[in-house]
Amino acid sequence: MKTEQIALSPLAPGVDLSLTVQRFGQEGVRPRIYVQASLHADEIPGMIAAHHLRERLTALEAEGRIKGEIVLVPAANPIGLAQRVMGDHIGRFHLADGVNFNRGYPHLVPKVAERVAGRLTQDGEANVRLIREALRAELAVWQPSNAAEVMKKALLGLAQEADIVLDLHCDSEAVVHLYTHTRSAEEFAPLSALLGSHAYLLADESGDEPFDEACSRPWAELADRFPDHPIPFACHSTTLEFRGERDVTHETGKADAAALVDYLVLRGAIAGEAPRVPEALCRPTPLAASEPLQAPENGILVFRAEIGAKVKEGDVLAEVIDPLTGAVTPAKAPTDGVMFARVAVRFATKGMRIAKVAGTKAKRTGKLLGA
Repeated sequence: MKTEQIALSPLAPGVDLSLTVQRFGQEGVRPRIYVQASLHADEIPGMIAAHHLRERLTALEAEGRIKGEIVLVPAANPIGLAQRVMGDHIGRFHLADGVNFNRGYPHLVPKVAERVAGRLTQDGEANVRLIREALRAELAVWQPSNAAEVMKKALLGLAQEADIVLDLHCDSEAVVHLYTHTRSAEEFAPLSALLGSHAYLLADESGDEPFDEACSRPWAELADRFPDHPIPFACHSTTLEFRGERDVTHETGKADAAALVDYLVLRGAIAGEAPRVPEALCRPTPLAASEPLQAPENGILVFRAEIGAKVKEGDVLAEVIDPLTGAVTPAKAPTDGVMFARVAVRFATKGMRIAKVAGTKAKRTGKLLGA
């Protein structure tokens, strides 16, 4: 393993932070895999998975079994790690401006398209090299306007060269679930099964420019812009949600790391006998079919359904109790599907999102992700 530090300074006067990057295998050898944990710095299940993944990769490298290059950023958000408000860790949003650390990545496609127009050929591999060069060039000219954007530029610079990008997250209280581009459904189907995912959510564009789409969407959009030239989908990227915020154990971390290693064996980044892929617990469904459950009133939140439960439209998933009057208002499932995530708080305000149900019929449009 080779370790390097990428300085993020100057973020502000007197503030000097850096990213720790760990590399396994041979630099520049493909497939190149990029893994980062805890972009939302208060989501620690991905970090414990990365800890156990590093141990596995260190041993595999010593055995000469890493055939590609694997880049691991075990704690992707030093800014968020340092943020505390009255004792609470705030790792999802940048306190300076309230922007989500997993939103607002640059959409490079328009300028990249200008750079490659007239230069594409009928050689798909050559087109991939040309586009990667253009992506690097466009990212290089992006001028960050704040500390969080300095970090985002560094992370995207590490990831956009990869063939596969794994972004490790979690929800408040949740079962394992995945987000990815519609055209990556087949690519990550084995990983979904290996992880025991309960929801596998697909979108061409989910809104607000999250990290995984900054890596993957350019390949789909450029292929659509230049249909007369072969442009392979050269960067498959997924957001992996490793259960809930409190699900931090060695047992789950080791199991998640083992699933990632098995997947990388399947993809040729690690030498070894192909693992048996278990039967999937779910099939891919549109993110537009995933519907939020909203609190119908203000009050005490009591869930009547557990995470991972299969539900029918109209089922009572929670109750909201007015602590002053005793009035009880049911919160009912908005669609048939799986309740794959819910909030950790137990007092709700009217209209807040309190749970998510992965349905099968796409109904929503516009921005498909929460704050």
